[in-house]
Amino acid sequence: MGKDVSPDAFRPQDRGRYRRKVQRCLDTLARMLSDGSFSFPRKHIGLEVELNLVDGGMRPSMSNAAVLDALGNSSFTTELSQHNMELNVPPRPLDGDSALQLEDDLRSYLDAAGDKAEETGVLLAMIGILPTLSHEHFDQKWLTNNSRYALLNDQIFAARGEQTVLSLEGVGLSGQRPERLRAHAESILPEAACTSVQLHLQVAPEEFAAHWNAAQCLAGVQVALGSNSPFLLGKALWHETRIPLFLQATDTRPEELKNQGVRPRVWFGERWITSIFDLFEENVRYFPGLLPETDDEDPVEALESGQVPKLSELRLHNGTVWRWNRPVYDVVDGKPHLRVENRVLPAGPTVLDMMANAAFFYGAQRALAEQERPVWTQMSFQAAEENLYAGARNGFDAQLYWPGIGWIPPDELVLRVLLPLAHEGLRNSDVSDTAAQRYLGVIEQRCLTRRTGSSWQREVVGLAQARGMDRDSALAAMLARYLELSKAGEPVHAWAVT
Repeated sequence: MGKDVSPDAFRPQDRGRYRRKVQRCLDTLARMLSDGSFSFPRKHIGLEVELNLVDGGMRPSMSNAAVLDALGNSSFTTELSQHNMELNVPPRPLDGDSALQLEDDLRSYLDAAGDKAEETGVLLAMIGILPTLSHEHFDQKWLTNNSRYALLNDQIFAARGEQTVLSLEGVGLSGQRPERLRAHAESILPEAACTSVQLHLQVAPEEFAAHWNAAQCLAGVQVALGSNSPFLLGKALWHETRIPLFLQATDTRPEELKNQGVRPRVWFGERWITSIFDLFEENVRYFPGLLPETDDEDPVEALESGQVPKLSELRLHNGTVWRWNRPVYDVVDGKPHLRVENRVLPAGPTVLDMMANAAFFYGAQRALAEQERPVWTQMSFQAAEENLYAGARNGFDAQLYWPGIGWIPPDELVLRVLLPLAHEGLRNSDVSDTAAQRYLGVIEQRCLTRRTGSSWQREVVGLAQARGMDRDSALAAMLARYLELSKAGEPVHAWAVT
């Protein structure tokens, strides 16, 4: 969300002041883009991983404060629920063996966090949705003790004026009928069930639109290939249930506004873009401020005096519009830059799987962005959005649309088209052959075996139930085995179903 906010209640006049300030920030960004104010010496990547905490019985452990205190590492921060934490890995260049070093660093961070968590009596879980969550864990009392989370909860519910409705039609386990979830929540904590990996890529302003459009084209393939969130509140739902759950958990629209076509704050978008400005301008035009706090900076004056504007209000507003590929404006060491933040992937199952997902994304994104005839000029924006939902719902069993091919399963699309492009993109980014082969080899094997974290979870739970376990016991036993295999580090395509 960009920054902490004041715990004081907002007054009506605050919203008018905030709206005017956001518009002034937007005007300043437009000037910066036209004036060439952004430095871009080298492509940098960044990665965030959201984590779950569980107790010995595989139930959520509301202990993030104790674990963070034991860790004493600023790279780990709070998240929405007390059973969540987030790891922010320092950014680095994309080229050379940097990805291999990132893998080592990520494993070191997580091993250290896992050791500290165990000292406090809990375990770390890297998974898209913790399968042992229940209704009681969505009680507002489990919000992390931070004013921004409480205010965000209050503002979303004030805007909607009614309870959160969670309604999903699932994909049945093998040989079983589809399951349906219909539940209500009185907080935004269902959002905390959605634990993800967020991939950042720093790009030059003139390259942003092509990279964002390419990321949108890849979203459906990414979730089909990386799905790891098949269970919620005891139900077998989508292969990547995070996608519809996040939308429903943060929806500020009552039914009447949905029927009028008002846009959701978890948003794929509605068109291909020509500039990063398009996205920030849409955010300001379509979405009212949820946290209308302002600072004392006049961004226009700051720019004219030779300073780098913080654009605090625009950044805070951007943090409350949850695009699956989000534009980011940031200032580091006194220099402004732009990033694409890719948000579609779940956490886990292993460090190697997450690195493989990242390498595939960065490579394929670059290759698509540099094509002479871009793929997004050959397909509708709606087709890309439909691919996202098809991939999230059905995983490798989805049918995705791709120009020049038509309808095709994700594994075949990756093996035939996107994996060669990912190799090309990584090569053009000067990524070492060792790194490219290591990570894209995992993607290839995942497609050949058609095994994701989600398909493994579904098969193990189905087998346990066939042996006489009830659903809750099967989910707990599956999660225990998942944590063992995740810690061992072999990629999920090599996991046995037992």
